[in-house]
Amino acid sequence: MWFAGLSSVCGRKLMKWSKIQRINQLGFLSSFMVNIGKPAEGFPACSVFSTLEAFSSDIDKDVGKSTLAKDLASLVDESSNLDETKPKTCVELKKLLELRIKKRVKEQYVDGKFQDLMNKVVANPKTLRDAYDSIRVNSNVDLALEGDCIPFESLAEELSCGYFNVGANIFSISTKGAQKEVLVLPNVKLKVVQEAIRIVLEVVYKPHFSKISHGCRSGRGHFSALKYISKEISNPDWWFTLLISKKLDTYVLDKIISIMEVKIEDPSLFAIIKSMFDAQVLNLEFGGFPKGHGLPQEGVLSPILMNLYLDLFDREFYGMSMRYEALGIGYDTEQDGSHSRLRDWFRRQMKDNVTEHNDVETSRVKVHCCRFMDEMFFAVSGSKDVALAFKSEIQTYLEGSLQLGFDKQTEILPCNGPHGIQFLGTLVRRSVKECPAVRAVHKLKEKVKLFASQKQESWDSGTLRIGKKWLAHGLKKVKESEIKNLADNESLLSQISTFRKAGMETDHWYKLLLKVWMQDANAKFIDSEEFILSKCIVEPSLPQELRDTFYEFQKRAEEYISSETASLIALLPDSSSSTESVRMTEIIAPVNIIKKRLLRYRLTNSKGFPCTSRMLILQDSTQIVDWFEGLVLRWFRWYSECQNFNDIKLIICNEVRKSCIRTLAAKYRIHESEIEKKFDLELSRIPSTPELEHEFANETLDSQASDCVYGISYSGLCLLSLARMVSQSRPCNCFVTGCMAAAPCVYTLHVMERQKYPGWKTGFPSCIHPSLNKRRIGLWQPSGVLQFLTWFWLPGLKKGI
Repeated sequence: MWFAGLSSVCGRKLMKWSKIQRINQLGFLSSFMVNIGKPAEGFPACSVFSTLEAFSSDIDKDVGKSTLAKDLASLVDESSNLDETKPKTCVELKKLLELRIKKRVKEQYVDGKFQDLMNKVVANPKTLRDAYDSIRVNSNVDLALEGDCIPFESLAEELSCGYFNVGANIFSISTKGAQKEVLVLPNVKLKVVQEAIRIVLEVVYKPHFSKISHGCRSGRGHFSALKYISKEISNPDWWFTLLISKKLDTYVLDKIISIMEVKIEDPSLFAIIKSMFDAQVLNLEFGGFPKGHGLPQEGVLSPILMNLYLDLFDREFYGMSMRYEALGIGYDTEQDGSHSRLRDWFRRQMKDNVTEHNDVETSRVKVHCCRFMDEMFFAVSGSKDVALAFKSEIQTYLEGSLQLGFDKQTEILPCNGPHGIQFLGTLVRRSVKECPAVRAVHKLKEKVKLFASQKQESWDSGTLRIGKKWLAHGLKKVKESEIKNLADNESLLSQISTFRKAGMETDHWYKLLLKVWMQDANAKFIDSEEFILSKCIVEPSLPQELRDTFYEFQKRAEEYISSETASLIALLPDSSSSTESVRMTEIIAPVNIIKKRLLRYRLTNSKGFPCTSRMLILQDSTQIVDWFEGLVLRWFRWYSECQNFNDIKLIICNEVRKSCIRTLAAKYRIHESEIEKKFDLELSRIPSTPELEHEFANETLDSQASDCVYGISYSGLCLLSLARMVSQSRPCNCFVTGCMAAAPCVYTLHVMERQKYPGWKTGFPSCIHPSLNKRRIGLWQPSGVLQFLTWFWLPGLKKGI
């Protein structure tokens, strides 16, 4: 039966192949007529033979026979050649450039080690050219544009002969004031060398990193780290994070080089890395600021060197995991011995924590770790004593073996507690998964809360409207008292008019009367005018029965919303009649912190309403929209998997989009409704309703696929203001590495704050080095401004800041 099925499948495949051959005859002949990017002799010989076989099989049978595998391979080659005519994305170009260097690196693998990588790979003009193009791709510069005039041949000769001077290829900038903070950056030549070394080291070591390591790795970014925590860590009891703090010193550098010596045999490569350390241009620091964002204080080599050094801890963690889970350390060993703990542990490692004996595993100790660069997250399933012992062992290894400092005040928190734990700029917490009955009750509560709030808004707006009419009526009476024919001499207003000063204006007199009334009513210190009109004037004049009825309704609604009724308690999982509660791990976006950043960047006012961004008014309309769009894209990339993503979408629709419209309205001095009509196409890139998130679905997928592109998908959004226009008397070129175009404008970079580590992820930069504050940079509009507004990569700046 199996052979019969195979023959039928092969028959169908051969029938399809005969049709492909007839079509391929014309395609092959036309390939000689049309140049698709490669010469005709570049095709494999088997392709020529397979195409002409239909014509020559009856004439010449001694040529040999073509196989189906070779013909299919020729089709793949031809299709790949055709695909080269299509424009490649940033990620595809990045991978293509790194693939070329990867082939050169693998050619140096001899006798179990990579030999002479510096002279044969790094000091190769083709490698340096590919590394330079990789920098341009990272900087979002079109490779078709003219780049820097770098003599790759002479640079390669200097590297191979050992004449390359690292100290002569650096520059430094510092902050102003007494306490100066110096930042040392490489120039273009040294940056090209660093990029080439980075790609070489990643080719050698990236495939060997552990699965708990995330960050600056293809397909293993912050999405995969948070997904691992929320999906694969099941039923943790305790969790904690460790905040590492350490600057690169000779001990750490020697340790890193000793690690590299296991797989690489190249003293010249290690020598140039040491010379970069002596010149203080490596910029490798554990802690202090988030990693993998392309910040200027983070060197090009720091991600791979940091992962290389902390890979020692990753391997040590697996030993700890075996001791705690497989060898029975830290829990009661008097259990059913029908299952081997060591065997189950190996099964979990192979099957990603999925075991066949769930009833046994629920009572055993489990330890978990997730590391994103230098941010470490740990979870323990077991008693608190086990968690304390596990934490102490980790701290002993980090402090003793790796010589790393950390915050010793970090506490172990219960996973089922009311508060979560901060990791990767988000809040991780555990919550009870509600059953459908409980969700229905909570939904009813939300509807009651919404109904009560709507009635309260209607009550307040109604009383405020009556209060404003009361003010207008009072002013009318004051004006009538000034007219002799309409004045009532017996009224109270006419009697107190004797205290009015001669020549006092009507409005001034009316304000004085209101001031006296406010002092008598003890309403002088009330800030809100609406509250005075509503609570102090209108409500006391309303019928008592109406007021009592409204406030009784609000009281009952609040009691129903805030209290758990007996029917709801019966539905909750914690009740005795229900089964055991099911908890789930949630990733929460810091909504309140994001709102504070909007206030700090003056996109909203103190009351939370959107306002005009004064720093962006002088820029072009497209640049203003790009600035706000870049912020929205970051939120969609970072928070699309968060449980409270709907709150982020409300901020986008109600605050960010409205602030963009008001900024454009202030720029052109026209009404907001006219702005929405005039810039309808540009504003369509910013969602106007929460239901339009599918517009950014492709952007989110692209960001997940571009985790390997360092400094692009997770970069910070900076605030730039126009400093001056470039003139012939004061020319300026673009500051972005790889872009030699003339900059039409010069911008001022604003560093709004310096956030402590670890910081919340808000879409705004908070860790940019203070030496760059108020620095002026020239940018070419098609690439530079878009890069700084949407894909900002500060290490791409050249000397001249």
